[in-house]
Amino acid sequence: MAGPAAAAPVYSGSPCARNAKWREDDKAARAHAVVPAHGLSAVSELAPCADVKPFTPEKAKEIVMSLQQPAVFCNMVDNWPALHWNTKYLSALLDGKTIQFRIGMKTMDLVPQFETRCSYVEATLQEFLAWSCGQPSCLSGPFSCYEYSKYWAYADYKYIARLFEHKEEVFQDIKWSDFGFPGRSGKESTLWIGSEGANTPCHLDSYGCNLVLQVQGRKRWHLFPPGDTSFLYPTRIPYEESSVFSKVNVANPDLKRFPEFRNATAHMVTLSPGQVLLVPRHWWHYVESIDPVTVSINSWIELDADHEARVEEAITRTLVCAIKSAENPSDADLWLNPTEIEATSHDINLQYLNRAVSAYFKCQKASVSEQAHPSSFGAEKMTSASRKRRKRQVGTEPEGCKLLTHEADFSTVKAEKLQKISFGPHLIQVLPQSQETSSMDARAVESDYRDLIHGNEGGHFGKLHCARKLLVMSNDCEMPANQMDSDGSPNASQTTLSTNDLLDCLVNPHVISLVAQLLLERTRI
Repeated sequence: MAGPAAAAPVYSGSPCARNAKWREDDKAARAHAVVPAHGLSAVSELAPCADVKPFTPEKAKEIVMSLQQPAVFCNMVDNWPALHWNTKYLSALLDGKTIQFRIGMKTMDLVPQFETRCSYVEATLQEFLAWSCGQPSCLSGPFSCYEYSKYWAYADYKYIARLFEHKEEVFQDIKWSDFGFPGRSGKESTLWIGSEGANTPCHLDSYGCNLVLQVQGRKRWHLFPPGDTSFLYPTRIPYEESSVFSKVNVANPDLKRFPEFRNATAHMVTLSPGQVLLVPRHWWHYVESIDPVTVSINSWIELDADHEARVEEAITRTLVCAIKSAENPSDADLWLNPTEIEATSHDINLQYLNRAVSAYFKCQKASVSEQAHPSSFGAEKMTSASRKRRKRQVGTEPEGCKLLTHEADFSTVKAEKLQKISFGPHLIQVLPQSQETSSMDARAVESDYRDLIHGNEGGHFGKLHCARKLLVMSNDCEMPANQMDSDGSPNASQTTLSTNDLLDCLVNPHVISLVAQLLLERTRI
């Protein structure tokens, strides 16, 4: 496995001066690069010409906004200073600032290791690097209780705007304008730093689509299409606005408890430094770091469909908070994800629901107005400031009522435009995983998993996270043997359904979608 990338110099000054210095040093590096036997330097292989992109910003945006399957962009970011953002560089840039790391176990289990089941530590990147290298200084540091061979650490969902709030010049190191989103930089991006084995539970994002730049190390992505949702056993416990989790550990699935997962079709890709992955709307994904240290940068791109999604999320929040607040609290019931600050009150949730509905109709009206007066409407659009996981405050205009500039132009791309998107060396299609190329851990269920791989070949879906702890959450509903009849079916007289069982059914994505449609129809009348 590849180790951490070499340290890059920390450049100060204005963005223009920093970028000019970066290009100067990069040019010098090319001049002194060792030439391999095939005649191309390692640098020139990655960046034949830093100023020439295989896609124009307009074409890249058309692909991002219209492609409904995952794909990898290559040779689009070769001149981005952010490619120097390895952990040593970032450690110097943060200058001793501590960040929160999520700690999980490397041992494989059948149960997903949700964020509610992880430990958390505050540490500097320097301390993280020392721990990942096994240095003795870690014996007394924040990672002293976690042996590197048994645990992984993940600094995930770190908003660059907050992390570098006093060094805003670094925002310009990330240039999403190359993908057709002018003005979008590091300020609208998120940083991920992890050790080998670091992962997130399999989930889908309620809002937007996702662009992910790999900077250091490699990550393996397991993706499943929206049509596989029912096969992934969706749950809203732990609850977090914007994420629907899967009960299945896709890296080690329990096919006895989740037999429908056999019908899911996994799409897998290993993302390497310099590549950008497009995760389309509502694709399930489970991501794991496969190198000693990894660094990724992503940005969620707002879509017109987010307005309806916010109504659905408001309904879900109202129901989950109302029902969980009526239940006697239990220390073992970790139903609220750490990314959610608190369970909001019913009054606040209803206000949010009403604002989301109003924003939906406001945007619908604006869309109709745009079609009637396309020449005058463009100037009226506003850039959305929405972010995944950003908490909304009552008394402010919902972020969902705003549109990314010119984004509506791409939300209704016709089928003929899709036919113009040609895959090749610069845009690699992420294909369904075959039995021959499968690298997922089958272990004790190897034969069953082979059947799973060939199931439902027409679908694609998001991936689930690797379970690490031998814990079963209450919503997993594993039936004790004494509650089963001799034929293996539940004993009706002894079955006990929990609140979380009820919520799994009540706030199932399909149910919530129907409720949202009925609610919007009621509001129209």
